Amino acid sequence: MGEENKAGADVSVSGQSEDALVGGLTEGAPGGSKVGERKLEVKMESANCSAAAANGAVGSQRDRSLVPERLQRREQERQLEVERRKQKRQDQEVEEEKSDFFAAAFARERAAVEELLESGESMEQLEEAAARLQGLQKLLNDSVLFLAAYDLRQGQEALTRLQATLAERRQELQPKKRFAFKTRRKDAASATKVDAAPGAPAAEGILPSPPPPKEEGGIGSSFVFGFSNVESQVLEKRAEELHQRDVLLTELSKCTIKLYGNPNTLRLAKARSCTLLCGPVSTSVFLEDCSDCVLAVACQQLRVHTTRDTRIFLQVTSRAIVEDCSGIQFAPYTWSYPGIDKDFEGSGLDRSKNNWNNVDDFNWLARDMASPNWSILPEEERMIHWD
Repeated sequence: MGEENKAGADVSVSGQSEDALVGGLTEGAPGGSKVGERKLEVKMESANCSAAAANGAVGSQRDRSLVPERLQRREQERQLEVERRKQKRQDQEVEEEKSDFFAAAFARERAAVEELLESGESMEQLEEAAARLQGLQKLLNDSVLFLAAYDLRQGQEALTRLQATLAERRQELQPKKRFAFKTRRKDAASATKVDAAPGAPAAEGILPSPPPPKEEGGIGSSFVFGFSNVESQVLEKRAEELHQRDVLLTELSKCTIKLYGNPNTLRLAKARSCTLLCGPVSTSVFLEDCSDCVLAVACQQLRVHTTRDTRIFLQVTSRAIVEDCSGIQFAPYTWSYPGIDKDFEGSGLDRSKNNWNNVDDFNWLARDMASPNWSILPEEERMIHWD
């Protein structure tokens, strides 16, 4: 009986849970209290660690989703900034190289043209100077995009002086035809026979031609062809008269001027309320001190100075330049006439290249704001009947 109770007690003890055993140890056995407390502390620490680990896992997932994204974005921005600075340095180096090349080439060609003009004693030499001068103008036009405004202005002023010198030298070498009339006989009948004689120079006949422009302050004094001091008239010149001539139009008021053909240069000065229609100009068109005018011009380079309230229908291969102007409006070149295709071929202009709306204002250097001195002519205002 005692053995059965002992066995039952063993079974009873062995069947108890760990918590009961711990409790029994805590309550009965000597030192059991400390062992039980230690086990409870271990279990509580384990539970706290598990909870902390779970919270840490959630936090780390959230941090991994946020921190790498911010770092990645910051790294991308840093790389983009590095690339921008690198590209800026490269562009600056390229522009400096181009500017240096332009300065050397321009100076070399300019010296060659000046030498031809100084020593030229024949029309052949002057024609060579004119051809090289046209190449010099093209070099300047092609360099507009990277040249500083000051360098561009200096180059254009040098070209203007060379063109004026060329016109003067041409005038010096041309026969002074206006003095041929003094040699004619006083007898009108005899004069008629001389004018009508076969082989007589055409210049000795009386042709309807305007007087040469008067010289005033140097403006246009080197130009030998054009109209001056005319009001309220329709003025025309044909292609055979204009071919590669330097044309000056000055002090015109309320006139319509039609220039058919291919001039070398064109200058319009002191015009008021005029309409000017011109065929392709091989080099430059200069507009100075004009107001309330309408122009249709095609050229390599256009420069507008001290002009206001003027509309320009433009075909230009470089960038137009305005200075000390206001109320200038631009639109594409639309004038046409029979034979204009042939005149364009003779002028050397590239009809597929038109920078009519690319304008540099020397009085407005801010790149982030449009100049208030010029604008694009609205399309609804471009419908003009030239005839």
